[in-house]
Amino acid sequence: MLVYLRLFKESFTFAINALRNNKLRTFLSLLGVTIGIFSIIAVLAAVDSLDRNIKEQLSGLDKNTMYLTKYSFGPTSVPRWQRDNFPQVEHDDYEFIEGSVDDIEAIAYVIFGGSENLKYEGKTVSGVNVTPVSNGIYDIENLKIESGRFYNESESNSGAPVIVLGSSTATNLFDNDNPIGKTIRAYGRKLKVIGVLKKVGGGIGGDSPDERAYVPANFVRRFNNGGANGLPGAVVIKPKKDVDFDAFESVLKQKYRVYRGLKADEPDNFFINKLSGLTDAVDSIIGFMNGVGWTISAFSLLVGGFGIANIMFVSVKERTNLIGIQKSLGAKNRFILFQFLFEAIVLAFIGGIVGLILVWITTTVLSNFTGDFEFVLSAGNMMLGFALSTAIGLISGIVPAISASKLDPVEAIRTGM
Repeated sequence: MLVYLRLFKESFTFAINALRNNKLRTFLSLLGVTIGIFSIIAVLAAVDSLDRNIKEQLSGLDKNTMYLTKYSFGPTSVPRWQRDNFPQVEHDDYEFIEGSVDDIEAIAYVIFGGSENLKYEGKTVSGVNVTPVSNGIYDIENLKIESGRFYNESESNSGAPVIVLGSSTATNLFDNDNPIGKTIRAYGRKLKVIGVLKKVGGGIGGDSPDERAYVPANFVRRFNNGGANGLPGAVVIKPKKDVDFDAFESVLKQKYRVYRGLKADEPDNFFINKLSGLTDAVDSIIGFMNGVGWTISAFSLLVGGFGIANIMFVSVKERTNLIGIQKSLGAKNRFILFQFLFEAIVLAFIGGIVGLILVWITTTVLSNFTGDFEFVLSAGNMMLGFALSTAIGLISGIVPAISASKLDPVEAIRTGM
């Protein structure tokens, strides 16, 4: 055992000295591995960070929450022309479902509007995602109030001119002033600020409650027409936790089909989207992105591996005379093998470490510039980087190392002279 430990130590020392004596060659070999490890770990870190941020945003929502609307949140076999002819989901649909479907914990009607400009005493915040929605959304999305309150059922039904601001929206519009009770303008109309939400962090695609504002849907319905040419809407439904969700969805679909007058042989002209389906879609997209990242980065790793193999063959050629002398003095084949194999592994390992350091620096800088979206270099990805770099060195160095260990000492000395 001690013989092998001494063999490993001597081979490792010899490899380090060889790398130190050929600095330019070492640098060029390191560059290929560094770029390969950097590219693949950077891609995996970015995808993992995106996945984590999306899952954190969805974690506050019940995965069985349903969105009844004319749109599908995922792939569907229904042709585009047919979907375009589906009727809009309107406030009357919301009232029907609220009054006729049992086992609903919370329900809301939401209008998918665009961004609006919010104004207060000469200051304007542009592009705010103002969400017209009934008060039930407060329980569905598990919103938390920092100051003030959310609008109640009476204000929601009457379409009161009130607004609840997200944390960042309030800060951008009022700085450090207390916004509660202040009057702002949106949609060209006056709205009273009655609440500010607690800060929650990044959201899907940058859409966080911090960047939003909420107004009663019936307030917007006063001046925005519904119907086929109006703003699209949806009924958001959160079933009670102790119900059979499949049975609940079946009852909901059956009653809504009757409400819309659909015959038994007619297909649905609406979609019931569940957040669990959205989570599955996100997992599928993340998996695809990981696959693409691996494919692209594999080429970089391949180039790095070929670079190391090429350098090792050159190194064997240059040190043929030295190999012959070592063998003539009694060096075993395995000593020569480990000597060159360790050189390749150390070269690749150092390149991997440099690549990981560059990824860490990149993720740290990007996290500082992207606000709530945090790029994370996980321990798993770091271990993967170390494993990949070691494997590249092992695979790239094994053939040159074997060829060096099999050299005949007499021929090696003669060739090197």
